[in-house]
Amino acid sequence: MTPSPAEAHLMNKAQLVEAISLRAQLPSSQAEAALNATLAAITQALQDGEPVVLVGFGTFEARTRAARSGRNPKTGEAIEIAASVVPAFKPGKTLRASLR
Repeated sequence: MTPSPAEAHLMNKAQLVEAISLRAQLPSSQAEAALNATLAAITQALQDGEPVVLVGFGTFEARTRAARSGRNPKTGEAIEIAASVVPAFKPGKTLRASLR
């Protein structure tokens, strides 16, 4: 199956590890370990209810979604959607400016 045009431009984890390896001049195994440690630290902080602020890059946080009513798209039946906690990212000023 041929990837869609949007999928053709996605960076996957292996490509990100390679980019980190090249920029930081680290072996790929160390770059992967650093990325895994970073993601684990962010995940743990969010689980503990702490936002992670990377000045200029952005803020990772856990947001609470209130319970709400919705509709089953298949049957049109009204359903109650439970409250949940979801991860969120708010880009920082420097990151936003770099994309203009």
